[in-house]
Amino acid sequence: MVFKIMSHLVAYYPDAEGSMKIARAMIKGGAAFLEVQFPFSDPTADGPVIQAACGGALESGFTVDKGFGLVKQIAAESSIPVFIMSYCNLVYTRGIETFLKQTREAGAAGLIVPDLPFDLDEGLYAQAKSLGLEVIPVVAPNTEPERLKKIAGLGTTYLYAALRKGITGAFSAIDEENIDFLRAAKSLGFKVLAGFGISTREQLEKLCPEVHAAIIGSAFVREIQAHLKDGGFADAVFKKIRALSGISGESIDREEHLLL
Repeated sequence: MVFKIMSHLVAYYPDAEGSMKIARAMIKGGAAFLEVQFPFSDPTADGPVIQAACGGALESGFTVDKGFGLVKQIAAESSIPVFIMSYCNLVYTRGIETFLKQTREAGAAGLIVPDLPFDLDEGLYAQAKSLGLEVIPVVAPNTEPERLKKIAGLGTTYLYAALRKGITGAFSAIDEENIDFLRAAKSLGFKVLAGFGISTREQLEKLCPEVHAAIIGSAFVREIQAHLKDGGFADAVFKKIRALSGISGESIDREEHLLL
């Protein structure tokens, strides 16, 4: 069985060239969507694995302008939807309208802002809609049904469902409580994207029948970290997404490797 995956990568981790190699590996590996995180000094929703990657990206010279440049390059090379994930501080600092216009100019499909509640969004959703961009709301399993209905009233296509409260990275059990939550969200018309702590085929076998796509991030960052010294991180990410998604093929062939 083949599973649909939204692959998460941190812009400029391990550096500009390396993050582009990783994006290409994810696309060639079969990613259905890319989530490109703009690193921030205080990534409150992220666990230690992605926090470390954000720190490395900032040390590698990441800036918001460079992030948009990376997204533009990725979008130019692939037709799969690319979403920018950013904490609200970066969006507010640049200005919502400016940030959204640059998102569109870069060729991204939209934004994920995990620390920005929809009812305190300073006009983000309305402005994004006017520009033809998607903003994907992020909800936790303890989100009340009435609040889910209000979010559905925004008219967004996708919903990012965190599979547990807290931060990314740690293993998430796919239990009946999670399944009920995902089904409730799906019943409101969302294409549900679910993540936080997904790293195994066993989790995907339980999760994917209930969602539009699974979101995987820390599992890929761990592969990158394990292969930084030998330089094989792009091939490792390629193999990991193939193994998780169930798409046949175990390695990048010679022609593809040259592109990486």
